[in-house]
Amino acid sequence: MAYDENTAARVRKLLAGQRDVAEKKMMGGLCFMVNNTMCCTVSGRGGMLIRVGPEAHARMLQEPHTSPMEMRGRIMTGFVRVAPDGYQSDTELKKWVKRGLDFVAANTAGRKAAPRKAVSAKTEVAAKAKAPLRGQARKGLRR
Repeated sequence: MAYDENTAARVRKLLAGQRDVAEKKMMGGLCFMVNNTMCCTVSGRGGMLIRVGPEAHARMLQEPHTSPMEMRGRIMTGFVRVAPDGYQSDTELKKWVKRGLDFVAANTAGRKAAPRKAVSAKTEVAAKAKAPLRGQARKGLRR
């Protein structure tokens, strides 16, 4: 199931003033990363996933239209699923996105984003030369 493009556009608009925002397709939807940390996801199963942290998890589950996030039969502590009814208005959506941003701020304070390593073409060629081609590793074992 595809994620809700309208909700994604609304979240994009709310995060427009933030620095270091990235979107990644993952967890069955569109994930919004801030400072290389997951903030929230527009889920492909409907609703949103909000990262609130383990300390706030139980408290957030007391909010209307929320449920625990379950992945492969396990409850993911620190994340809550919010049904679409929980963020129909812009005010409600802003409240939930802010909770995700609060988690990011609390967990990235004082931490600089890791610099991305530049990989030169020479390094890539050397790595490929060392890797065995498909089937070569087993070739000597065949009779």
